[in-house]
Amino acid sequence: MDAGGATDITAQGRIPSWVCSHDTPSRHLAAKSGLPRHMAVGADNDLTLTLRQACTIDLMHTSHPAPLGHFHDVGGRRLLLHRSGTGGPAVVFLPGAGAVGLDYLNVHERVAAFTTSVLYDRAGTGWSGPAALPRTAAEVATELRLLLHAADVPGPYVLVGHSLGGAYARRFAQLFPDEVAGFVYLDSFHEDWDRYLPHLRSQKVPGTPVLRLVRLLSRGYYRRMFASWPQQVCEPLIERHLDLAWLRAGAQERSDQPRLRDELRAGGSLPDVPLIALTALGTDPAMRLLMSKRALRQMAQDKCRLYEALAASVRHGEHRALDRARHSTIHLDCPDAVTEAVHDLWQRVYGKGGSCSPSASSPPTRA
Repeated sequence: MDAGGATDITAQGRIPSWVCSHDTPSRHLAAKSGLPRHMAVGADNDLTLTLRQACTIDLMHTSHPAPLGHFHDVGGRRLLLHRSGTGGPAVVFLPGAGAVGLDYLNVHERVAAFTTSVLYDRAGTGWSGPAALPRTAAEVATELRLLLHAADVPGPYVLVGHSLGGAYARRFAQLFPDEVAGFVYLDSFHEDWDRYLPHLRSQKVPGTPVLRLVRLLSRGYYRRMFASWPQQVCEPLIERHLDLAWLRAGAQERSDQPRLRDELRAGGSLPDVPLIALTALGTDPAMRLLMSKRALRQMAQDKCRLYEALAASVRHGEHRALDRARHSTIHLDCPDAVTEAVHDLWQRVYGKGGSCSPSASSPPTRA
């Protein structure tokens, strides 16, 4: 799956790399643009990329401050968290690869009307501190737990995982089962992906020439994507999404999905908590460049089978298919349906009482 998340971007839109694992978007983009194949694959060694990424992202933090949220020190890194609303259980959004917390601001504000809602950037992404990518799901999950504790957001949590964010949500539940109240999956990564669809494959990280072309072709896309965001959020968010370091970080996060699959398969059981899985049946525009209509229809059917099996794996699971939603932009294409799913799941958990009752929730706050 893109398993990664917000996904790769081309002239026509963002391609969820997990649904086209038979080819890499960077190679496709190189072919369409006339760039030689070697320019579509980064030639830097891992150490050079890590050092360059760390320096570049650190510079971005000082030059372009985050428009919303507060920073918290976790393990020597500054991590950005934006918190709105009050009550519990808190809803925590886990972005897909290439996405950041503020990408989900539209749904976050709706969720904050009935409970605490949390957006954040993983280390190595967005406005948070640098980290070598890709990381293990255990590293990301443990970091998130420490961040929530540092920000005084009490559990258990409703985890909303989009694409690759679903892998991190599932690993969080394997490691900290008592701190998970439920899941909402937004067309998300699952370790059984290649039991239903084409096998996951590791992907090359595009080189700088391709990333520059992507940046050139993506400005209008992001401007449309965040048109309804507040101006003070929209402009810096667009500019940061077009930064080469951000584009590279998204590609690095999704580059080794087979390893994430294997980590989850070996990670143990998950708690039997309520879940709602949303499947995006729409087609990301660029996917039409890579897949036939027949293949796209088959993929949609196979995704439904996967998420129906996921819903059936717990006592209180539900699968909902969204005809108009695309993988990369499910929360933008169908914000009402996403908000409704979160609210329905939250109500089921809230109705249990106990640690999720109003008396146990955090005091009103907005960060």
